[in-house]
This record gives sequence, C-alpha cells and structure tokens, in this order.
Amino acid sequence: MTASDSEHQTLQLPGGGRLVYQSQSGRGPGLVFCPGFQSDMGGTKAEALADWCRRNDRAYTRFDYRGHGLSGGDFADCTIGMWRDDVLAILDQVAGGPQVLVGSSMGGWLALLAALARPQRVAGLLLIAPAPDFTERLYRERLDGDQLRALERQGYCEMVSAYDPEPYIITRKLVEEARSHQLLGAGIAIDVPVRVIHGQRDDAVPWQLSLDLLDRLRATDVELQLVKAGDHRLSEPADLRRLSRTLEALFEESIKA
Repeated sequence: MTASDSEHQTLQLPGGGRLVYQSQSGRGPGLVFCPGFQSDMGGTKAEALADWCRRNDRAYTRFDYRGHGLSGGDFADCTIGMWRDDVLAILDQVAGGPQVLVGSSMGGWLALLAALARPQRVAGLLLIAPAPDFTERLYRERLDGDQLRALERQGYCEMVSAYDPEPYIITRKLVEEARSHQLLGAGIAIDVPVRVIHGQRDDAVPWQLSLDLLDRLRATDVELQLVKAGDHRLSEPADLRRLSRTLEALFEESIKA
C-alpha cells in the first residue's frame, strides 16, 4: 500500500466545497464507486470493491458526495446536479485514465449522468439497484399529502427510511432541480458495456425500472441479473460474491485493459 491507499484525502472544489476520498493504486482501467442516497464510502459494497481491486491489481477510488459522510456541505443544500458534478470532479482530478463506474442506487443514476458527460473517460458501468429519476417517483408515488404540503410550505419534508434510524430530508430544491437530469423519458446515448444487478425484493426501487433502463440504453453489450431473494442493498455475502463475479466477467469479456 502507498500512503494514498490508506489515508483519506481532500479535493477542494470551486466555490469552497470539498470532497473526501480514498484511492488505491493499481492498473487501469480502474474503478470509481458512486454510493447511494445518504450512503458513504465506508459501506459494505465499497469495502468489498476495495478488496476485489486489491486482489486484481485494479486502481480504485471511492468518495463521499457533498453533504454525505466525511465531505463538507449541508445535505439540505445539495442537488442531483451537484452530486453529478462531484463524480465528474473525481474523474477529472483524481482518477486518471479510463474508469469503470460502479453505482449503487442513486449512485447508478449519477454514474449514468457522468458517462453521458465524460464518454471518453468511462469504460463501462456496473449498476446495483440503479435509481434513475428516483426523486420524481418519490414525489409522485411515495410522499403523502402531509409531506407534499410540507414540501411546498417549508421547502422540505421528512421521510422515514427502512435503512436509517433518522428520517431522510427531502427538499423541494432537490426534487425540482432533479427534473433537468431525468433519463427515463428518452433514449440514453451511452455505448459502453453495462451490467445491472437488481433484487426482486427491492422495496425502494422496483426491479422493473431496470428493464426500462435497458430498453433506453443505446449500448448493445448490456446485461441484467435479477436476484429473486435480493433486497435493495444487495450487501449479503452471496450478493458480494455475485458482485465480484460480475466484475470479473465484465473485465474478461468486455473491458479492454
């Protein structure tokens, strides 16, 4: 390990923001992990990917978005566009050369947006229970009348989460800004290999959305694995082994070293 393999580092952003990240040295194409909504770079999947990259001598970068984990910023001030820009900042200033983006839940949406913005830098995508356009689905299907009124009246509402003891804060700014980044209403001009893993017991993001995503991707080298007993997190030991196998096959079959 080098010093950068074991230490948190900080990337200063224009305007005073910052991102905290960790990098592991290795050969390219490397991996960049994009965590989910209210998740961070210390989670189970992030650690499993770090272990896979060490065993396979792949460069690896993981980070916290603004408003998440160790990075600066108030979560309530953040938007999908800001978090997309965080991924681009990591690609532009930290992770050199072609990268495979691994995105979990909201991170899958951000990975797709980053691939559209930096097509020459993204060699492939591995999406775990991807949640493109999740903010609009929340607004239309998950928030009740009281929450919608709070969103309009005070600019935010609280939503109970099955994955966190504290309620999620959903802001009107987040929902409205996200509409400019929606993907599922048209074709998605991404041509790199894409692998998607989705649990059929996912109670946060319906697995049928991944079928819709596949139909909209322009790429032809696209595969979807449905896990009958899989939940949204897909963090059980069997899920992590599947993640490793999928990465290995993706590199062996589709990613040029």
